[in-house]
Amino acid sequence: MSDQSPTPSGGVNPLTEGPADPEHDPTASYALEPEYVDALTARLLATTGTTAAVFSPLNGAPLANIPQSSDADVAEAFVRARRAQAVWARTTVDERAAMLMRLHDLVLDRQDEIIDLIVWESGKARKHAFDEPLHIALTARYYGRTAHQHLDTQRKLGVVPGLTRVEVNRVPKGVVGIISPWNYPFTMALCDGLPALLAGNAVVAKPDAQTMLSALLAKELLEDAGFPQDLWQVVAGPGSTIGPSIISRADYVCFTGSTATGKRVAAGCAERLIGCSLELGGKNPLLVLRDADLEKAAEGAVRASFSNAGQLCVSMERMFVADQVYDRFVERFVARTEAMTLGATLDWGNDMGSLISQDQLDTVVAHVEDAVAKGARVLAGGRARPDLGPFFFEPTILEGVTPDMTCFGHETFGPVIALYRFHDEADAVARANDGDYGLNASIYSQDGARARAIARHIKCGTVNINEAFGATFASIDSPMGGMRESGMGRRQGSEGIHRYTESQAVATQRLIRFAPMLGMSDEAYAKVMTANLRLMKKLGRA
Repeated sequence: MSDQSPTPSGGVNPLTEGPADPEHDPTASYALEPEYVDALTARLLATTGTTAAVFSPLNGAPLANIPQSSDADVAEAFVRARRAQAVWARTTVDERAAMLMRLHDLVLDRQDEIIDLIVWESGKARKHAFDEPLHIALTARYYGRTAHQHLDTQRKLGVVPGLTRVEVNRVPKGVVGIISPWNYPFTMALCDGLPALLAGNAVVAKPDAQTMLSALLAKELLEDAGFPQDLWQVVAGPGSTIGPSIISRADYVCFTGSTATGKRVAAGCAERLIGCSLELGGKNPLLVLRDADLEKAAEGAVRASFSNAGQLCVSMERMFVADQVYDRFVERFVARTEAMTLGATLDWGNDMGSLISQDQLDTVVAHVEDAVAKGARVLAGGRARPDLGPFFFEPTILEGVTPDMTCFGHETFGPVIALYRFHDEADAVARANDGDYGLNASIYSQDGARARAIARHIKCGTVNINEAFGATFASIDSPMGGMRESGMGRRQGSEGIHRYTESQAVATQRLIRFAPMLGMSDEAYAKVMTANLRLMKKLGRA
């Protein structure tokens, strides 16, 4: 793996020793212009007077001091959001959709700025940061183009043909609380909220503390696209305090994060009888069948395992490879992994960037060391790389992982993949379904029909054929979410916008009523209705 040493500007300089000097020490000065940061943090509703310092995982350079919100600030955010939502709900669907289409263009026009900020905050490689404006543009365009399909009043069958007219309206829930993670700080800050806005809701958002600036840039772009300023509120603070404050006031909650926290969110929503959608953890499986194109599978396996240094809910941590091709596949996969370029720069060309934090690095190191101590073999990687940046860890392939090892069943959320042989495909499916998670899976085979048939037996919310995760995640018309402990509810598609609405049935009755008429007895009415039911069945009526 080739290496590059970072500087604040994203260039490459030799490592030096000496006093804190911005020319040589990236921690000696802010990586971003203070005026730029101030313009972003001004969009926060935070009046406590306290701040939290944020540093770049690339090189430890300070990025910002983020103002912190109080419970009173969250309460005020909901007051402002509700006031704005009352007006917003009266705007036409076409007006809302037009703003999404303007956002689409703004995101593409300003993608370099967006990507730079994502890399500084998350440490990911630039090519992985590009996925974020790409996903938001796709999401904005999809919902902008399909708004009427999802939101227009729909006619339904009435109980009495011709005399009962039934319509179903989609009514906005009100104010949606969105709690988003650090791993995709721009797309996760926005993608779930865009259909909420289109449906006529307001949003109160709490992005992760480590990546607030990307989320605040998202708010700026919403305002530039024409969305009312108060319609999208952003608050900051520890999830343990700000999260419950949002749950106690929201009309619906959308959460992306760990399974443990997701359960607490669900419990809080259940207490208030409000809905929630949760996209949680995964221990995602990839299956390489005996008829797979091995070059394509090896290329895809690298992206599946090491995109964003494995810090992706839908990335792969378990790989099951058919005996017939195991050795040939592993040779290709190891070679591609060892050829990856690691670097802590803002430039294109790096295949993988940094982990987000010391906590994330500690988890990865602990999982790998535990596996090796218990007999697992390292086929590639396996080491932390402090020479590149404070939280770098090499893309790592393990063989011989057993159930007594921590990484066997626990989510690592880092650049670590475990390889397993299989002979019988039914056994591979059973092993892929082992455990409590069920978020994403991938199957490589040259027989698409057979792979799709196998996919029906895998307990995951999304399954990609001959692709890692992009085919499902980028297909915005299809639902995305988890089964079992990987979550509940779905983003994207019709489910991704209908979760933010209440279904309201409106029925208009003509000429007859549902009670005896013209002196008819209750018994006679029952006989007439029974005869009508039998007639409707004969006529094929639903």
